[in-house]
Amino acid sequence: MLILFATPILRFRAGEIMANAIALLSCNTVVLAAQQRPQRRAKKLKKPNTKQNNKNSTSTSSSVGFGIEKMEPLWRCVQGCGACCKLDKGPDFATPEEIFDDPSDVELYRSLIGPDGWCINYEKSTRKCSIYPERPYFCRVEPAVFQSLYGINKKKFNKEACNCCSDTIKAIYGSHSKELDTFNCAICSSDSSC
Repeated sequence: MLILFATPILRFRAGEIMANAIALLSCNTVVLAAQQRPQRRAKKLKKPNTKQNNKNSTSTSSSVGFGIEKMEPLWRCVQGCGACCKLDKGPDFATPEEIFDDPSDVELYRSLIGPDGWCINYEKSTRKCSIYPERPYFCRVEPAVFQSLYGINKKKFNKEACNCCSDTIKAIYGSHSKELDTFNCAICSSDSSC
């Protein structure tokens, strides 16, 4: 600060010196602050390779503004979970009568519920479905099924399927369960480590 007063400003009268010193000090402070602040540069995001995303990736992206892309999870089934095979989930979930329009679907669904609420085709020891390739249509997490049962269009399918599975896993195994962690890791970007 003393250096500022020792500069050519001294040739002005006292009032001018003070005004010019304050102006110079303000400019100098801004310059020093700009020089000392680390340079922050916006990271360039790679554009997703759509062909590769459709085949191998576990996430999709959407623009959130200012050229920034937000990675959205891509639904996928996780082996060893089986939360969806708990058919009698309790009062927090829709009943078959609320989901299905066709009475035969309600009847089929109800016929699959075992005495403990789990599907009779779910093998608890292996956590696998014994009829997986031939399972009923309503056991399939696919855009067409979500459209017909819940009115969710193809564009919103992925987000809704992830939310549905996450909610079901939380209800069955708990919000701090290994199953939920495994599911979240499976649907997150393949580039991130879980």
